[in-house]
Amino acid sequence: MMRLSRIRGRRHPPIFQLLRAESTLAPEFDGPTTSPFTRRSRFWTPVVGMACPKDEDFHSLLIRAGYLRQSQSGIFHMLPLGLRVEKKLERLIDKHMAMIGASKISLSSISSQALWETTGRLEGYGPELFRFTDRKNYPYLLAPTHEEEITALVAKTVQSYKDLPLKLYQIGRKYRDEIRPRYGLLRSREFVMKDLYTFDYSVKTALRTYAEVGAAYSRLFRELKLPVLVAEASSGDIGGDLSHEYHLPTAIGDDAVVSCSSCDYVANEELATTRPLPPLSASSVNPSLDLSSAYVWRGISKDRSILVNVWCPASFSCDDVNMYAIKSVLPELDSSLNDSVSFWHSDGYKTKTSGSRMPVKLVNLVDHRFGSRFADIVMDGSNRKSLLPESSDLDTDSLTVECITSTAQGRPLNLIRIRDDDYCPRCDFGKLRIQKAIELGHTFHLGTRYSAQLEALTRLPSDLVKEKGSHRGSTMMPLEMGCYGIGLSRIVGAAADYLADERGLNWPRAIAPFEAVVIATPENEGDAATVAQTLAAGLGGRHPLIDVLLDDRHETIPWRLNDADIIGYPVVVVLGRNWVKGRVCEVQCRRLDRKEDVPVTDVPAHVTRLLAHL
Repeated sequence: MMRLSRIRGRRHPPIFQLLRAESTLAPEFDGPTTSPFTRRSRFWTPVVGMACPKDEDFHSLLIRAGYLRQSQSGIFHMLPLGLRVEKKLERLIDKHMAMIGASKISLSSISSQALWETTGRLEGYGPELFRFTDRKNYPYLLAPTHEEEITALVAKTVQSYKDLPLKLYQIGRKYRDEIRPRYGLLRSREFVMKDLYTFDYSVKTALRTYAEVGAAYSRLFRELKLPVLVAEASSGDIGGDLSHEYHLPTAIGDDAVVSCSSCDYVANEELATTRPLPPLSASSVNPSLDLSSAYVWRGISKDRSILVNVWCPASFSCDDVNMYAIKSVLPELDSSLNDSVSFWHSDGYKTKTSGSRMPVKLVNLVDHRFGSRFADIVMDGSNRKSLLPESSDLDTDSLTVECITSTAQGRPLNLIRIRDDDYCPRCDFGKLRIQKAIELGHTFHLGTRYSAQLEALTRLPSDLVKEKGSHRGSTMMPLEMGCYGIGLSRIVGAAADYLADERGLNWPRAIAPFEAVVIATPENEGDAATVAQTLAAGLGGRHPLIDVLLDDRHETIPWRLNDADIIGYPVVVVLGRNWVKGRVCEVQCRRLDRKEDVPVTDVPAHVTRLLAHL
């Protein structure tokens, strides 16, 4: 008691005086926690400068506008503006996932290498994996995707088909050790991604889920006002036999998308085909259909055991050869080699141990433009030496020679890259167009690729067992899976690139950091907060709430308007000269090319109408 009374009787130390002083300021604080709008003076956004550098790309613009900063190569810090865009996109995705009954989870970014060994992807994924071990020397990796982890989780929790369909998704960070990170957020080493995983008890229900998720994706991109192309695609390392990519056309894209001018045919360049043309006449190919006058591209398999001849009409060159078409017939082709002729010499097949030559197989792929007669010439025994380069000293009698003129599905081989105005393979009148594009999303029907290996099984009744084609007596069946990704970081970068103009960024309403900014001259600053509050809170509840920023900094009007253009607010409300005269605001919308004087009572409705088009 004595000690307590002495403390109470002492003079308060400085910290108590500061706390008491700050408590008297609290009622005047009108920041984000007590006000429906945000003050720019209390929202940190570093600005690099107003002057636009020559040939500025979208990534440099994001940095100049204060959205992000680079930490390391391919690794970025999101600043407050960038984080608001990212979080709005996350909430938008949450809305569309809720509409299809998906539940949100959060999986660890650390995954066990042992799981990846079980599915065979540890080595197949290659050096893009960030690998490490803990203090007990147990091997882990930073997950670039979560098929293994989610399957292992569901395997321990789902036992009955009555628990299905199951849709689980997360939004989190992923890691890929890109060899050449480029274009900022578009190809980085750490990125934010939404991945949805679905589990069904039959192929029929899994395909129904696949269509349901695809429709949700289409609604999402429509709300973002992005003209996304949905393209048939390859499943790649993920697995499965049904896949679609969601692409935004742009000149800086890494992918090429082929679309038809007449029908709904859209495909990634890897899978795209054209309608075969009638074979060229003998005179147009070459007068005598002689091998020496045709163009031949030389290739080799990855294990160096198969030599490849790709025969095309003489009017084409190596730049015209379609590697995707060749690999669809010969997956073992080493497409990384620009010049494989050196391997056609016998010295290329000397082994390090015995010095003996490896067995050699020669595969000839014949473009459909030659017709069937050219294949007969290739296989004519008298032409065997002509199938090899002149300088090659391989023994032609030891070669096993094969000729391929069609795909496994029986379609004629088109070994020339698709060009603009080629004919559509799906309709009679359409012509194809090739566009560079950025992949924003990818969907896969995985089947039992992971569930069978990781024993994610469910017990089925006898009638469903028969439907699925199970072995007699077995009621535990692997789950049918699907996975569906959307790159949040990529959407932020792609939207910035696609919508930016010479004045700055130009966000769609759904993910703009703020939907509107209010700017006032110094003499009107007192009324600016009232206008911002009216916009944010709605007028008597008659208008939707608007996400508003009040730019209350002590800068000139032209400077702040230029700053607003760079940051990319959809709508700008200015209290200028006409405000004092008649309470009239100037409302600007750069994307719609609108600039109008609007009475203050009509501003909420007017801004709402503008935002509805953004």
